[in-house]
Amino acid sequence: LRLLALIALAAAAFAAPAHAETAKIAVASNFIQAAKEIGEAFENETGHQTVFSFGATGQLYAQIAHGAQFDIFLAADQARPQKAADEGLALPDSLFTYAKGRLVLYSADPALVSGEETLRAARFHKIAIANPVTAPYGAAAIEVMRALGVYDVLQGKLVQGANIAQAYQFVATGNAETGFVALSQVIGREAGSRWLAPPTLHAPLAQDAVLLKPGEDNGAARAFLDFLKSPAARAIIRRHGYDLDAPAGE
Repeated sequence: LRLLALIALAAAAFAAPAHAETAKIAVASNFIQAAKEIGEAFENETGHQTVFSFGATGQLYAQIAHGAQFDIFLAADQARPQKAADEGLALPDSLFTYAKGRLVLYSADPALVSGEETLRAARFHKIAIANPVTAPYGAAAIEVMRALGVYDVLQGKLVQGANIAQAYQFVATGNAETGFVALSQVIGREAGSRWLAPPTLHAPLAQDAVLLKPGEDNGAARAFLDFLKSPAARAIIRRHGYDLDAPAGE
């Protein structure tokens, strides 16, 4: 009997909390790796579960607008979370900026990218970007090319990915010699060549989070948004190449 009691106590100690829930989270593709790492840390700390769906911000918003049952929206811009709040799809008082992204011109060829002169010389056949209509990083890439006066020359060389993850795949596999990707996708890679686009050449890539209506009474969703503001999560976000505003007291 004592042995059975000890086994029962041990099982209870390792069991998930009685009120553990699952948060369904729509996440912009630039944030894939950071989200996975944050999700693991969150689950270990709280016992709640996370289910991520990744895609271009515009595509995810369209799914939300058509009734997709996500609890949280982590966008690559501020406009669409705000629009979700304005249209009654999200809770306005839950909006906050969780990361600020950076745009990079990247090539798997270590000798190709040396700076903005790479765009001016245009010694490549294809340059990949994310769809600028649905992906804020793709729109930022267009802004950079226009600011440098090279868009008209490069327009015929553009290949579009559905999202920034696909744009990166085009470059990583050599289907495009170079392309505009998120710093978070290449920050840990020493191979290849890159140019960090000056933020003065494009609109800020401020990325907002918002609690969606289906997650209003979901404890896991609210806990995840709180965790996203924690020092542990913020350290992960910084490590993946994002900028952050310092909260009061940090």
